Amino acid sequence: MKRALIIRHVPVEGVAGYREPVEAAGYHIDRIDVADPAFASLDLREPDLVIMMGGPMAVYEQEQHPWIACQLRRLRLRLEADRPTLGVCFGAQMIAEALGGKVFAGPAKEVGFHAVRVHDHARSGPLRHVVDVPVLHWHGDTFALPDNVQLLASSHVYEHQAFARGRNVLALQFHAEMGLDPRFDIWVEQWPEAIVEAGNCPDAMRRAHAELGPGAVAAGRAMIAEWLAGVD
Repeated sequence: MKRALIIRHVPVEGVAGYREPVEAAGYHIDRIDVADPAFASLDLREPDLVIMMGGPMAVYEQEQHPWIACQLRRLRLRLEADRPTLGVCFGAQMIAEALGGKVFAGPAKEVGFHAVRVHDHARSGPLRHVVDVPVLHWHGDTFALPDNVQLLASSHVYEHQAFARGRNVLALQFHAEMGLDPRFDIWVEQWPEAIVEAGNCPDAMRRAHAELGPGAVAAGRAMIAEWLAGVD
């Protein structure tokens, strides 16, 4: 059986709704937290699929989080080998940084449910499933687009919402995996200041999650299933 490794940067940001299409594609899922002592010795080239999830830290906070530099070094080796790799939010920023696109603090928080604009050339690929579908955003950092990648989607807040490199590397700034996971309530409780800074309020976020979350996850699952069907 193929092996998928989920890299979890904080316990409250797991694979969530993406577990279903990954398992349906025939992968056995392993998971490791960056706080696990075993993480430092992992060869990230070995798993058939690596999925890096989100986190509240920033890629440029390497003094506070020394594991980031270590993970980036091993991620570069995986990307050089063109091994199937998916990054979500912080994970997408890690891919951007590993490919030479600098990550930096953006001018605004993007927190809430709204659709991304999928570019015309990407509407025949996996991201067609999220066209006009409100999905969750929760970030304040962004990145310069690396060389030799294809920008797939933008939003009204940030231009760089999704990119791909060939068939095997997909980076998603948005959270189409979230919408049915009860850990969303923990996000709201732990980071209410990000919600307020983005011009929203916790109660409105909870209502949007209840109303829009199931549709977002359905679209996200279809997107990941199609992407996995096309990886080498």
